[in-house]
Amino acid sequence: MTTSFGAANTAIFIDPPKLQIQTFNGLKTSGLISVHKTIHGFSSSSSNSSTIRAISTPVKPETAAEPKRSKVEIFKEQSNFIRYPLNEEMVNDAPNINEAATQLIKFHGSYLQYNRDERGAKSYSFMLRTKNPSGKVSNRLYLVMDELADEFGIGTLRLTTRQTFQLHGVLKKDMKTVMGTIIRNMGSTLGACGDLNRNVLAPPAPLARKDYLYAQETAENIAALLTPQSGFYYDVWVDGERFMTAEPPEVVKARNDNSHNTNFPDSPEPIYGTQFLPRKFKIAVTVPTDNSVDIFTNDIGVVVVSDDNGEPQGFNIYVGGGMGRTHRLESTFARLAEPIGYVPKEDILYAIKAIVVTQRENGRRDDRKYSRMKYLISSWGIEKFRSVVEEYYGKKFEPIRELPEWEFKSFLGWHEQGDGSLFCGLHVDNGRIKGVMKKTLREVIEKYNLNVRITANQNLILCDIRRAWKRPITTMLAQGGLLEPRYVDPLNVTAMACPALPMCPLAITEAERGTPDLLKRIRAVFEKVGLKYNESIVVRVTGCPNGCARPYMAELGLVGDGPNSYQIWLGGTPNQTSLAKTFLNKVKIQELEKVLEPLFYHWKRNRGAKESFGEFSNRTGFEKLQEWVEKWEGVPQSSGKFNLKLFADRETYQAVDEMAKLQNKTAHQLAMEIIRNYVAAEQNGKSAE
Repeated sequence: MTTSFGAANTAIFIDPPKLQIQTFNGLKTSGLISVHKTIHGFSSSSSNSSTIRAISTPVKPETAAEPKRSKVEIFKEQSNFIRYPLNEEMVNDAPNINEAATQLIKFHGSYLQYNRDERGAKSYSFMLRTKNPSGKVSNRLYLVMDELADEFGIGTLRLTTRQTFQLHGVLKKDMKTVMGTIIRNMGSTLGACGDLNRNVLAPPAPLARKDYLYAQETAENIAALLTPQSGFYYDVWVDGERFMTAEPPEVVKARNDNSHNTNFPDSPEPIYGTQFLPRKFKIAVTVPTDNSVDIFTNDIGVVVVSDDNGEPQGFNIYVGGGMGRTHRLESTFARLAEPIGYVPKEDILYAIKAIVVTQRENGRRDDRKYSRMKYLISSWGIEKFRSVVEEYYGKKFEPIRELPEWEFKSFLGWHEQGDGSLFCGLHVDNGRIKGVMKKTLREVIEKYNLNVRITANQNLILCDIRRAWKRPITTMLAQGGLLEPRYVDPLNVTAMACPALPMCPLAITEAERGTPDLLKRIRAVFEKVGLKYNESIVVRVTGCPNGCARPYMAELGLVGDGPNSYQIWLGGTPNQTSLAKTFLNKVKIQELEKVLEPLFYHWKRNRGAKESFGEFSNRTGFEKLQEWVEKWEGVPQSSGKFNLKLFADRETYQAVDEMAKLQNKTAHQLAMEIIRNYVAAEQNGKSAE
């Protein structure tokens, strides 16, 4: 029996102004069907189907009764729930896989890549991304990932902006071994990529506080609720053997509940069906004030609301955030999530499910550029979106609760957990764990049997540290180049970059590899215009406009728009609550100082008390900022200042400056390196006594 589902089986007509609407009949449900038959998708044959109109941007004339679908939708439909032809492609002798399998393997948490630095025949490999709700990584899994990176990868681990690992360079012949090893050590890559719910973020700090613990528990329950159920992942990688932990009963109950026509009855995928979601879907959970997860950049942002005694009572929910866009196509855009309402804590899984189903039923499936939920909400408006979600939820949302101001929390350095133990947050430049740092981390984590957490800012937290271990761990970390935050340039602490070249097929130019030099150049401009070393801005760099490092939230965002060329975005704020705007296009990386010098010079001299660079940019206005750039003739000679905290006299500064130039560094950078090395040597000496 085939059944159709709409919002409570009622017809929903979507007629946003100035947009022509294509129609399709609601998603159909059926059992597991042979891959050689047409599996349900969008059908126009049933007169009993609930009519749902998908949004359409830009305007396109309706040319046929059968709605257009993207190629990926066809692949999903014919895949036997994300199995075929991937299962066949992975066992042939070719080093790569075909187009359909390349799309399907994303649902399994992997991307096909090749090294774009190499000329000649393409050297294919796979990138694997783990799924770690709240960024939690057990001691056992960390050590396994470290070993896999050396044995089957490129010898590095990468921490992502969504609290996961990325493992690069795995050959096709080794994929089953690597995947099986991760699965058998209680890890997973299922759903880390693809058209479904991705890794659910939450504050990574292992604080023994009710709100933090509840946020992390909620993130894990949401992740479980939206995990695929049809077993395709285990069929492909471990021959059908299941490695699953027991789920909380409230998760099972919410998934199986179909009282408001959210599910596909008798389907292996009760929430996703054969078609899954129109596009990727991202969720984050946090607590008031803590914006360590970039809450407003997600499809759904969830905030724990507690009473005066600190007991969680419910959640504020925000919807419609997303970073991806396309250059020179203004109908694509980055967007911040907006409030949809408040729900009591016992309803959170049902509310999340209702939002997901609304996107499943109404998000566009013809043009993937417009398939994210942000475009549906932008077209409908929040009131209409809320009313449709409420039909699937079965209740009305309550008014949003008032919250205090947000702030970015890095959790770097040593902190009390609140249970007698300590945790230590470590800065990892661009999330790349390699070389001596990688060896040192393994030694520390293995010796002290530590669990770890990955942050949404590409850093690592060591958890559950006894007080007696603090000094020896600090010494070991310093020897591996993992210094306390006061010895890390403040620019590096908040900066992020995506991997980009050479492995990402979407990259237009450099990001991760170019960011260390970029930050040194920004620091040099700071010094040139008289900004102090402890001053900083949020810098984020991506090699393309898809926005993996969330550059559209940065005070200074660089988005690749050509070889060695970037769009400059300004206007984000340090607490990640404002969307940046395009300031300049096609700025060559070698000419960046011509843009930054006048901006930082005038910020230094014209800012208000404690006014961040992003706030200053917004207050001043882009027209005035562009005028300063166009008329810039260099920093006035009298404005140069020496940092008297480091250089007590001009002669010392000039001597260090000459040595620094030989190393392509500034005097300040070289002096800080000398100080850091001295501190590390002193710590090593004390530990040896």
